[in-house]
Amino acid sequence: MFDRLEDLLIRLEEILSELQEPDVASDQNRFRKLMKEQNDLTPIVEAYKEYKTCKQAIEDSLQMLEEESDEEMRELAKEELNDSKARVEELERELKILLLPKDPNDDKNVVVEIRAGAGGDEAALFAAEIYRMYIHYAESRRWKVELVECEEIGIGGMKNVTFMINGNGAYSVMKYESGVHRVQRVPETESGGRIHTSTITVAVMPEAEEVDVQIDEKDIRIDVMRASGNGGQCVNTTDSAVRLTHYPTGIVIYSQTEKSQLQNKDKAFALLRAKLYDIECQKRHDAEAEARKSQIGTGDRSEKIRTYNFPQGRVTDHRIGLTLYKLDKIMNGDIQEIIDACIAADQAAKLASMND
Repeated sequence: MFDRLEDLLIRLEEILSELQEPDVASDQNRFRKLMKEQNDLTPIVEAYKEYKTCKQAIEDSLQMLEEESDEEMRELAKEELNDSKARVEELERELKILLLPKDPNDDKNVVVEIRAGAGGDEAALFAAEIYRMYIHYAESRRWKVELVECEEIGIGGMKNVTFMINGNGAYSVMKYESGVHRVQRVPETESGGRIHTSTITVAVMPEAEEVDVQIDEKDIRIDVMRASGNGGQCVNTTDSAVRLTHYPTGIVIYSQTEKSQLQNKDKAFALLRAKLYDIECQKRHDAEAEARKSQIGTGDRSEKIRTYNFPQGRVTDHRIGLTLYKLDKIMNGDIQEIIDACIAADQAAKLASMND
């Protein structure tokens, strides 16, 4: 591990040197690659430098204890020794996590697709609430949200909604939301006061660039039409809606949220690329089934990951056994604690699998 860390330290120095070269800014591709590599390496190298400093502090403290006779100075040396040893242990854990293989999609923006499952109108209402939950969360991270398509029902619910989140590292965080979300509560339409259980599915897909997915024009049919629906924020009244049909997969994309036909077309193609890229990613994950067992963020989309119990005000994430009694805050977008716990569990599982 430490040989690799030394190599990374040298590599960062090389990158910083290259970035000082006068002609580097004229080659934007090279400049972007160097900046990305610098950003990736800096936290690792900084932690490693602190580790080396703490190791040196341990040696200095031990030497002082051997040579120093003054009791007060010896006590200071012992305190410094204990602090440095504790910090070295923390840094060793941090460095192991920082050196874990990185998901190549982690830095990407995401496309999120929410679909109402079992439960009829109640599931559609919950889908709309989860959509708003993610909007609030994205706003708290200063990420940009763009609606791509949705199908509303008259009482404020959504049968399905697809949107893009643009933000640094969005996929590294949002990927833990993929799966079945279950709600337990008394629906407003229920006169008998009985608790119903409904479900929705959330699919989080990394945004795919054109270089990630090649789409043959012969495989696509593009239809243009007037937007339609129940009205509200998801629908406009100009002849700008675009529908894409991808023949090889049967995927149909409908985009109508923008007033410009060109913008809707761009959004539709972005969503299609994300779906095709996601299919390829899923195939790779299926081929590495054993590896997937130790990963929380890329599991089976049919897996029930979370329950929102309204009568008890609790949310339970079943993958990591976490229960929080702050449902109102969570529904308002305060999901960071859940995501942090998922990341920690995912890292722990990966570290354990590496040690096996």
